[in-house]
Amino acid sequence: MEASEQKAVVAASSVPDALETSFGNEAQIEYVPYGRLCRSPLNVRKKAPTGIEALAGTIAGKGLIQNPVVHEMKGRAKVPKLGVCAGQRRLAALDLLFSQGRIPKDYQVPVLIVSDGEAVAASLIENREREPMHIADECLAFRLLTEEGKSVAHISALFGTSEVAVRRSLKLASLSPTLLDALRNNQMDFEHAAALALADDHETQERVWADAREPWQRTPRELRAAITTTEIDASRSHLAKFVGIEVYEAAGGRVRRDLFSDAANAGFIADPDLLHRLATERLVAASQEIAREGWSWVETRTRRDYNEMVVFARLHSVSREPTPDEQAELDALIVKRDAASDALNAYYDADGGPDEDEQERLEDAANTTSDAVDLYGERFETFDADDMKRAGAFVVIDSDGQLSVERGLIRREDAKKLAGGANAVAGVAVGVVTPKKAKPLHGEKLCRRLTAHRTAAIQVELARQPNAALAVLMSRMIPVVFEDVYAREFAEYAIRIEAHTSRDRLLIDADDMADCVAWKEIEGERGKWARMLPERTAELLPWLLAQEPDLTSNLFAFCVAATLDGTSDADRAHPINELADLLNVDLSYYWKPTRASYFGHVSKARIVDVVAAAVSPEAAADLQGMKKSDAAAAAELRMVDSGWLPEVLTNRETSERRSYSYINADDDADAADEDDETAATEEEPQSA
Repeated sequence: MEASEQKAVVAASSVPDALETSFGNEAQIEYVPYGRLCRSPLNVRKKAPTGIEALAGTIAGKGLIQNPVVHEMKGRAKVPKLGVCAGQRRLAALDLLFSQGRIPKDYQVPVLIVSDGEAVAASLIENREREPMHIADECLAFRLLTEEGKSVAHISALFGTSEVAVRRSLKLASLSPTLLDALRNNQMDFEHAAALALADDHETQERVWADAREPWQRTPRELRAAITTTEIDASRSHLAKFVGIEVYEAAGGRVRRDLFSDAANAGFIADPDLLHRLATERLVAASQEIAREGWSWVETRTRRDYNEMVVFARLHSVSREPTPDEQAELDALIVKRDAASDALNAYYDADGGPDEDEQERLEDAANTTSDAVDLYGERFETFDADDMKRAGAFVVIDSDGQLSVERGLIRREDAKKLAGGANAVAGVAVGVVTPKKAKPLHGEKLCRRLTAHRTAAIQVELARQPNAALAVLMSRMIPVVFEDVYAREFAEYAIRIEAHTSRDRLLIDADDMADCVAWKEIEGERGKWARMLPERTAELLPWLLAQEPDLTSNLFAFCVAATLDGTSDADRAHPINELADLLNVDLSYYWKPTRASYFGHVSKARIVDVVAAAVSPEAAADLQGMKKSDAAAAAELRMVDSGWLPEVLTNRETSERRSYSYINADDDADAADEDDETAATEEEPQSA
């Protein structure tokens, strides 16, 4: 029997036959004083009611629209109390109004009086059969109230909800009737409706929904993009952040508001040309201030182009000594920066599960405090006045919408003229200043995760080739057996293979290992061999000797592969790369850039850089204004099938082989002969 049929049978059997035809028909609505009402022990809803304040406000404003159901309570009073068996929230709201002095004890309440036998059934029927109002109908009801002249503030107070929620409901009510029917019939969800509500006219709303035939086209993000094809998302635009929405609107610009977004500057710029003009005007004003410092030239850019910047040589600046007050302020900023950096590193190194909000908070704190130190330090940077006449500056808008100034830039052609081919002119170094040692692109934990996946992929390939597995194991054993031949050369580049499985190590280093293609194949092979092997260790050798060579060679290949260990805590040369090249392993088949495998473990700036390089700068620009978690998810959609690999997995460098063994006299003679031949060959063109 279906669940719905079972419920129907239970409902039918739990209500007396008389109720099926007469319940509620014989009783009449009566008005009784509020003071006679009390809670009934026959009310089947025992959970404490919620939302009482809002309901009390509605009753105070509109009266009690729906009557409670009551029954007489047994007692000695001449006028018996009436127990509310259906309408617990309404009674709680009346109690609240009475406690606040807003209604008296004789406040008249409409009730339906039923017998004790009918009380439980009434409570059960009301609580079981009630269906919440659909959001589409609620939105239309709010619109009807506004058409009656009710303000948003009035509706908000009446229903105990925020004014933002009321405005969002009214916005949904502006959808075309066709789309409201689709929402009501569950052919679209709330997120779809919220995205389509960005369009002001019904024709556009219906066209965008009809044109979105594929599932990916019907994501809220794609629907918004289809509506705002020529507009700029203000929450993600660095120009909008730089200019300011208020300034743009004051200049006559129109913003298509997105009421359903909680992001700062939620909306879409309808006049990109005006926004760009306002940004340029502010840039020009800033560049005039910078020019007064004495630079030979000053140029402006609305977006930083790192490729353009690297072609310039740079002046060496001189840092003046800060005053005691400045040094104290700088020290305080450095302490905050170091504390934020330590907290972020501790989060990365922790073994707990990912907390995207906490990670984003720590990354923002680390970036903000680091920027504060750099910005404060710029005030101590000075240049020689004569040198400034040979150099210039760029005034640009960075990705966060902040004004950034790059001072002390020298064009290459000017640098060569001034230096006469040397590296310095008038004591000013023209070459680019040697940068500080860069922080590793990938931390130790992420390197172990990625190289664990690399190891699993090579294990799969190696298990398929018994001859290669034999060669790998022999290449590991021969230098040990013939130590006098290979001396100490062996240890530095040997592939690590020991008689222990690396299975647990890989699972620890990469918590997403169980979902990868390589691991599933390895585990499938492991299960196959486990079912074939004898259960007792004493039976293993006789069993192996009795098997066909093909079976033992394949089992041998799997065992060698399973002991392979190529994990590393840094992106460096590794012996396993030689094996990857010899087996021609395509790591892009086994590893995909996803939120779980990569983007959730790096900073948002790194995500943007990767998408810009692998997809396009335009695709990366969309990620700038997102939260870290949203940017990681969006990057996965753009890149999961791109074939992109992080540097750790594209690095096929192997350890350099150095020999530490002694060279005998014959080797010295051979080497000398080779040097003489080389010298003679080099001298031949000159003698000719």
